[in-house]
Formats: sequence, C-alpha cells, structure tokens
Amino acid sequence: MKVIPLPAFNDNYIWVIHSSNSNAVAVVDPGDAAPVIDYIEEHDLTLETILITHYHNDHIGGVPTLKNRYQCRVYVSQRDNQPFSDRNLVEGDKISILNDEFHFGVIAVPGHTMGHIAYYGHDALFCGDTLFKAGCGRMFEGTPEVFMESLGKLAKLPTETKVYCAHEYTLSNLKFALSIEPDNEAIKQEINNSQSLRDENRPTVPSTIGQELRFNPFLRCHEDSVQQAANQATGHKTFSDPVRTFATIRQLKDNF
Repeated sequence: MKVIPLPAFNDNYIWVIHSSNSNAVAVVDPGDAAPVIDYIEEHDLTLETILITHYHNDHIGGVPTLKNRYQCRVYVSQRDNQPFSDRNLVEGDKISILNDEFHFGVIAVPGHTMGHIAYYGHDALFCGDTLFKAGCGRMFEGTPEVFMESLGKLAKLPTETKVYCAHEYTLSNLKFALSIEPDNEAIKQEINNSQSLRDENRPTVPSTIGQELRFNPFLRCHEDSVQQAANQATGHKTFSDPVRTFATIRQLKDNF
C-alpha cells in the first residue's frame, strides 16, 4: 500500500492512500483542502474517499471543499456525526475503499476526544491524534483511564504495524521521553535518527508499534523507569499504578 504524506499548516500530515491499479486515492484527515487539490491535480488522480479520525478543525477543515469538488465518500465517527458524513462508524466496523482494494477495521480510541477513531488494516494504523511517534495527544475530553485503554488497544497490534499519526511532533516528544527515561538507549538513538530526517526536511513518521513500545513513555507506564519518573515528579515515594503514572506524565508533557 502506497501512502504519501502531504504537509499542512505548521505540523499536520494529511495521508494519501494510493490504489495500486487505478488513479483513485483516499485521504486521511484533510484539515486543509489546498494541498490535497494541488496533489490530485498534479498527478491526475481521483479522490474517492476521505477518512476522518476526529472532529478538530485541523483534521476536517478541508472536507466540505473536497467533497463538493470531487463528490467523494466521507467516513466519520458516529459520535462526531458531521453533516458531510456518508457513513458514521463505531468500534468493530469494517470498511472497504478504492474499489474494495483495501480493507480497514475501525478502532474506538477515545481520550484526545471522546469520538476519536482509528483505522487499521494492511499493517497500517491511521490514528490521528491518539498516538504520536514517542507521544500521544493531549487529553482534551477523556480521562486517564479511558485514554490508557485506547493506547492499550493500539499497543496490542502487531509490532510491524506502521503508525501514521497526524502531526510532526517527534523531536519534542523524544526530548520529553528522554527526560522521563534518561538511560533509554532506544530514545537516544531515535533522537539522532529523527534529527537527521528533519535536517533533510523529511517526515519522521511513520514509526512502528514495535518502535513505540521501546521509546514511547505513554506506552511504557507499566515500566519501573517510567513509574519512578512519575513518583519523583509528584513527590510520592512509590506508586506502581500505570493509570496514575500516565496521568502524571501526560500533565508533565503538557507543561514541558
């Protein structure tokens, strides 16, 4: 499956999924219509489908223009229920796109927003603002318990799964991760790798689930090293509750 990132705004990525046997494409979270239109016109493509992970404007802002221009089909979380939606999705739904070439399952991942969903198939995860490389989204609507449960679902996906998140936050996330686990060699190595990519103005994503399990502190709240960092930050001598650890380091990241 060929997936191309289109940069948008300051740090968003709009993902383009290409058919292998036609000029049809799908896009994920087009917050801005302009880069999508430019890409489609430049490459003589047809926009068939739009996949939306959640309702924030930097993910849906371009949808009305694109739908009006290309008459494409739009998939949205049932909880978000946008006026441009052709089908509202819930956990466990299956969708087929690009003339049934690709098939995705829908995973409910509340936390960043309560209606947030992710799309998983073909060793690819389109997860919006739930899981970032070395990080996770801000907890605008969910609780630590809810967000951790969502991340736990994603952590159980096959380790080779490619994580197509929606923002280029990697270097900041890795610096925070290193502050939590200063002895984690995987974090140090990934800082070097990601810095090299950004120096060349290249995306640092996708990562894989296997990589995230090694260096993403929000997937490592069961690890002693992450729990100790949370203890130190809060002044507690000991607590080994992963949910409390998650809540603590999420708050630390908000103020990092």
